[in-house]
Amino acid sequence: MRIMAVGSRIFVTSFQLAGVEGVKVESATEALHHINNLDNVSDVGLVLISEDIGKEIRSQLTSIRANRPIPLIFELPAPGSSKESVDYRALLKQILGV
Repeated sequence: MRIMAVGSRIFVTSFQLAGVEGVKVESATEALHHINNLDNVSDVGLVLISEDIGKEIRSQLTSIRANRPIPLIFELPAPGSSKESVDYRALLKQILGV
């Protein structure tokens, strides 16, 4: 299975240097469009999305995660972003619908 990075030019280029494929996007809507189109690409197992873009479409990403186990969609901090605490318990409850 392949890994795909989705985000800004800097975010994607950083992963491309490590051999990961990527899609450079300018907006959260464009990122969501690319993630939804991954149904047609069955060999992508992990999508890394920059947190600054993921923040705008978090509810849609949660819905995708709940309905499709693969690919895993994981948000990573964008280069230069500030550290933010994450309540993983609340996130898990939201994904499971509890």
